[in-house]
Amino acid sequence: MRIDAYTHFIPAGILAAMDRLGAGQQGIGKRMRGIPCIYDLDARLRMLDEFPDYAQIIAYSSPPMEDVAGPDKVEELCRIINDGLAEIVSRHPHRFPGFVAQVSLADVPGAIREGTRAIRDLGACGVQIYTNVNGRPIDLPEFEPFWDALEKLDKPVWIHPARRADFSDYKSEDKSLYEIWWTFGWSYETAAMMARLVFSKVLDRHPGLKPIVHHFGGIVPMLDGRIGPGWDQIGTRTSDADYASLKASLKKRPLDYFRESFYPDTAVFSSTIGAQAGLAFYPKENILFATDCPFDPEKGPGFIRDTQRILDSLGLPQETLDLIYFGNIQRITGKTFVR
Repeated sequence: MRIDAYTHFIPAGILAAMDRLGAGQQGIGKRMRGIPCIYDLDARLRMLDEFPDYAQIIAYSSPPMEDVAGPDKVEELCRIINDGLAEIVSRHPHRFPGFVAQVSLADVPGAIREGTRAIRDLGACGVQIYTNVNGRPIDLPEFEPFWDALEKLDKPVWIHPARRADFSDYKSEDKSLYEIWWTFGWSYETAAMMARLVFSKVLDRHPGLKPIVHHFGGIVPMLDGRIGPGWDQIGTRTSDADYASLKASLKKRPLDYFRESFYPDTAVFSSTIGAQAGLAFYPKENILFATDCPFDPEKGPGFIRDTQRILDSLGLPQETLDLIYFGNIQRITGKTFVR
């Protein structure tokens, strides 16, 4: 049994709502129109027939609702997404045994209300947010009630990278060129978010949080030396802040937070090297099988096929494969998925 913990689908209701708001044909929203398996349920089901021992947890993708509408509208839009995903799960539980509720931290009380409703009333596996909220980091004090609520709900929070072309790579420019904002930017964005949750002590204040990080945590596995021995010396490079005292006040070594406090997924775009690095960095009890379907060049089956092939080719013990393929996601969501 293989349960894909991070795949994307956009329900028809939210596409219609975005069109009414004039956001459905812009930027990343326009790109989605060229991937039928992300919005056409029949196309998605036909594609999944290729994988009989495989099922998907579905989550909304992009753009974030806070990019589409103001804070007064995001709760309503998230409700449309969640009702649509829940209906798909109820109709096709053998293919989609669970979904991730979408919330928007542009409206913190609304995010708590909608996340609670989706988990308690609709059976959501957890909630999804983004690595920033309109450019604001998610460790700010204004978001503390959300972390408190998620810890009490005892469900994971899927954290998706968010960065656009208008986030330039150099101060002298107005935009990121060559899709650097995505290729390197999303991987950096994820790692930066993880660091903010560590050093702002969100994870110390909420030890029960279960943050799921996409793409094996971006650049994190490749930088274990900088995160480890490098950040063991935090403060030596800074004169305007007492980071040495901050480090001393943390409950764990910085490296240990990155390794132990996050749940990374295996969606690394058919990269054997990336998978090996992630598997070497994180404990097997934290790693979740995921593919980022349907964003492969084939627009559906490619990353599913490649990710399974890579994991099955590395000589991992069956016990480890069972944890990655279904055991870990069942444990952290508190759900039993049956194929």
